[in-house]
Amino acid sequence: MTSRRLLWSALGTVALLLIVGGGWLWSLPPAPVVAPPPPIAQAERDATVAALKPPKRQRPLIAIIGINDGTETTDYLMPYGILRRADVADVITLATKPGPVQLYPVLKVEPQATIAEFDAQHPDGADYVIVPAMIRDDDPVALQWMRNQSARGAIIVGVCVGAKVVGEAGLLHNKRATTHWYSVKELRSKHPTMQYVRDRRFVVDDGVATTTGISASMPISLGLIEAIAGHDKARAVGRDIGVADWDARHESDAFRFTRPFALTAIGNTATFWAHERLGIELKDGVDEVSLALAADAWSRTYRSQAVTFAATADARQSRGGLRIYPEEVAASWPAERLPPSVGERKPADALDDTLRAMTARYGAHTTDFVAMQLEYPRNRAAP
Repeated sequence: MTSRRLLWSALGTVALLLIVGGGWLWSLPPAPVVAPPPPIAQAERDATVAALKPPKRQRPLIAIIGINDGTETTDYLMPYGILRRADVADVITLATKPGPVQLYPVLKVEPQATIAEFDAQHPDGADYVIVPAMIRDDDPVALQWMRNQSARGAIIVGVCVGAKVVGEAGLLHNKRATTHWYSVKELRSKHPTMQYVRDRRFVVDDGVATTTGISASMPISLGLIEAIAGHDKARAVGRDIGVADWDARHESDAFRFTRPFALTAIGNTATFWAHERLGIELKDGVDEVSLALAADAWSRTYRSQAVTFAATADARQSRGGLRIYPEEVAASWPAERLPPSVGERKPADALDDTLRAMTARYGAHTTDFVAMQLEYPRNRAAP
C-alpha cells in the first residue's frame, strides 16, 4: 500500500470515529477547573505516619515485587530509587521467576532476587511489600506471595493500579483505599466492601496502603521515609529529589476522562506518520527515578516511544545498584530524536523538564494528556 493510500485510510478511520463516536465524545466533560485542595489536618498526618511505622525491624526490609512479563516502569523503579537514596531501610527488587523484568511502557531490569530466594533468606518476611501495577492483576504466584507476606505482618503498599493486584489478593476487604483515577470504578465494583477515599494521594488502613496514579509513588515513598526515620529525614530526601511537600492532599476532580483527553488520544494515534522513537542513552550511574519518569512520560504521548540505547548490549548499573538493559545497541542516536537528557537533574525537576519539552514538541494538549495518565498535579509543571 502506498503512503498516500495509508494516509487516506487513516484519515477515513478518524472521520469514521468522529462520526460514529461524535455523540459520545461531545458527551464527555471538558477539562475541569478545580481549586487547590485544603491542607490536611495535623492529626490526620500524624495518624498516617503512625500507621506506616515499621512493624518489625528497627532498620526495615522493603521488598518491591514485579512479574517478569510486565510491571509498570515508574511504580517499580521510583520507590526503589527514593528509598535507596534515603538509606533508612534495606530495599530489594523481586520477581516471581528468574530472569529480567520487562517494564512497561519501557525499560528492562534485572531484579535482585526471586520471591523464592527472598523467602529462603528472610523466612520471617518483609516489613513492607510494594506492589506496582502489573499487566495482569491475577498472577497466582504473586498473589499467594503477597498473602503470605501480609500474614507475616508486612505492610502491603499498592502503588497506582497495583491496588487492583492487592484487591485480587483479598487484602482490600473492609479497607479504605484509593487507586489511579481511571480504575476507581472497576476497583469499587470488584471489591464492594472497600471504601474509596477521595482527595488523597495515598491512604493507609490496617496494614494496607494504596495510592493514586503513577506519580504518587513519590509521596508514598517519602511518607515511608518519614514513618521510618522522622520528618526531618524525609524533608531532606524530599529536597534532594526536588519535592518540597509530600502530604496526601489531592485534587481528585482534576483527574477524569474528559473530551480533551479522548480527542488527544484519537488525534495523536491517527497521526501515525509523525510517530517517532526517542533515544535515551543508558549510562552507568543513571538515576533510576529520573530515567523512569522521563522514559515513562515520553512513551505515553501516543506520538512517541522512548528507547534506551548504549554502545553494547551489556546491562548498565544505576545509581541505586540496579542492572538496566539497553533496548537498542547503538553508539549514537539522531540528534532530532534525542529528548533532553535527565543528566544530574533532581527527579521531580527531570519530570517537569520532560513535560515542558513535550509541550514544545507536541503541544500543551499532549502534555496535559500525559500528566493525566501519570496523575501528576500540573501546578508543579507550569511552563
